[in-house]
Amino acid sequence: MSQINSRTPRFFLVAGENSGDALGGKLIEALSAIYGNPVEVSGVGGPLMAEQGLDSLFPLSEIAVMGPIAILKRLPTLTRRVYQTVDAAIAAEPDAIIIIDSPEFTHRVAKRVRRRRPDIPIIDYVSPTVWAWRPGRAKKMRPYVDLILALLPFEPEAHARLGGPPCTYVGHPLIEQQPWLKKLDPQPLASRLGLNPEQPTLVVLPGSRRSEITHLLSVFGDAIGEIVGRSGPIAVILPVAASARSIVEPGLADWTVTPYIVESRDDKFRAFKLADVALAASGTVTLELALAGTPMVVAYKVEQLAAPILRRLITAQSIVLPNLILGENVIPELIQEECTPNALATQIIPLLSDTPERRRQKAKVSAIPSHMAFAEETPSRAAARAVIEHLSRTSVRFR
Repeated sequence: MSQINSRTPRFFLVAGENSGDALGGKLIEALSAIYGNPVEVSGVGGPLMAEQGLDSLFPLSEIAVMGPIAILKRLPTLTRRVYQTVDAAIAAEPDAIIIIDSPEFTHRVAKRVRRRRPDIPIIDYVSPTVWAWRPGRAKKMRPYVDLILALLPFEPEAHARLGGPPCTYVGHPLIEQQPWLKKLDPQPLASRLGLNPEQPTLVVLPGSRRSEITHLLSVFGDAIGEIVGRSGPIAVILPVAASARSIVEPGLADWTVTPYIVESRDDKFRAFKLADVALAASGTVTLELALAGTPMVVAYKVEQLAAPILRRLITAQSIVLPNLILGENVIPELIQEECTPNALATQIIPLLSDTPERRRQKAKVSAIPSHMAFAEETPSRAAARAVIEHLSRTSVRFR
C-alpha cells in the first residue's frame, strides 16, 4: 500500500450507458474512500461519474445502442469513438483501465489497448452474460481482460467452467440502496402529481437506449390503451433519464393516457413504490424494481432481422435478472412476437389488484436481497478493494 499511497492513483474508466455510469460513479467514490484521497479519473461516463470528477470524452448517448442492426446503423460514429477512447486511454498512462458493462463498445476498446499497451491492467466491471448466450465469449476474453468483477453470485463459477478470465463476486451495487429505499417516502411525488389513491398506478420503463425505446414505446402505449379499455382508468408514471427525454417525448403523441414524466433518481424510486405494477424493458431496472418490491411484467424486442439469430444464441432459461437469481420464472416476460399490446395487457391486469398472481410474485421476489447479500462490505467498496488487491498482486508499477 505504500507504493499506492506514494502518489495519487490514476484510473481510466469506460462506461457505455446509464447503468454503467451508476456503477462507475460508486466505484470511483469507493476507490477514493479506500485510498483516503480522491483518485484521478478520466475516460467515458455520464453525470454520476462526472460528480466524482470524470470529464467524459463525449456524451454516453452517442454509444448507448444495442442490437446488431442498431449498431450497424451507427457504426461510423461508434468506430470513431472507439479509436478516440483507445488513444485517450493510452495517453492517460493509467494504473488500470476499468471497462464497465456495454461489451459491444468497451471490449473493442480493451482489445485495442491490449495490443498497443499490454502492460496496462484491464479490469472488466460487470461480466458479459456468457452464462446466458454465446458462452464462447468467456474464453475469448482471457487475452485482454485480467480480472472480472461480477455482480451476480453464480458468475465466477460460470467463467471457471467456460475458461474465462479470473472472476470475483463483489455483489450488486443496488443492494447498497436497500436501507435508503426502505426509508424513501413516496408521498411527496404522489402529492405533486395529484395521484388519485383509488386509481391504479402503472410505472412504465421502455429502456434507456435509443434502440430499446424505438422498439418498445409504441407497443407499451398501445398496451396501456388496452388496459384502460378492459379495466378502467389508470395513472401512468414514466421515469426517463434526462439524456433520453428527447427520444421518448415524440413517441408519446399517440398514447391514449398522458404519462407523468419524472427525471430524478429519487422520483424514479418513489414511482416504483407508488406503482401497483411496472411494465419494463429487460435490464438492470428489473432488479431495481424487484428490490423495491414492485410487481412487474417484462418485455423486449429487437430488430426483426436480428431475432432469429439471437434465439439461436440464447441458452438461458430467462432474460430477466430476478428470474435468473431466483432460479425460476416468477416474472412474466414477453419477447419479440409475444410482445403485443394484448399480451402485455393480459399479464398486467391481474397484477393491478390483490390477486394470487400478485401475491405470489411479491412473495418470491422478496427473497432476492438474501440471494444477493454480500456480507463483508458494500458491493462498490468490495469492487474497489478487488481492483486494489489485483494491482498489488500483479506488482503494478504506479507510474
